[in-house]
Amino acid sequence: MSKLSKKNEENRVVSQDKIKSIGILTTDKVSSQLELQSEIESTLGVRNTKIYSFRRFNKTEEISYRHFSEKDVNWKGEFHQQNFKSFLEQPFDLLIAYFDDKHLYLELATLQSRASFKVGFSQVNYKLFDIDFSLETIDIQQFSSELKKYLSILNKL
Repeated sequence: MSKLSKKNEENRVVSQDKIKSIGILTTDKVSSQLELQSEIESTLGVRNTKIYSFRRFNKTEEISYRHFSEKDVNWKGEFHQQNFKSFLEQPFDLLIAYFDDKHLYLELATLQSRASFKVGFSQVNYKLFDIDFSLETIDIQQFSSELKKYLSILNKL
């Protein structure tokens, strides 16, 4: 992952544009407990939001266009599920990595995302983010208000 990280840092350009589109990466547990997408949309005033959640592979569960699993990554660390791959290739103005534990697949997805500005939690790999927050994931209201405050300071809203 360090080779990918160095390559990403070399090619990374942080956009100064206003935020018009948002991508959210999280776990299935978080997305099922919180109204993450609607809270972010209402707080930031951006309607163009897409969310993808990591869910452990289970043969009995239906395949979902809103989830990805460890089976969607090949041995080279490349995602091969087409819907998720197009999500990562989409040039979001903001990517929110909404998970607070180290998570190989979500970190890899964050790293490979073509989003121009990335935010996440400080408990995860800080090198992935332009801004990281030291908060609990359960407190979505505090996260979204802090995010709005910092994005306003940076003149991105």
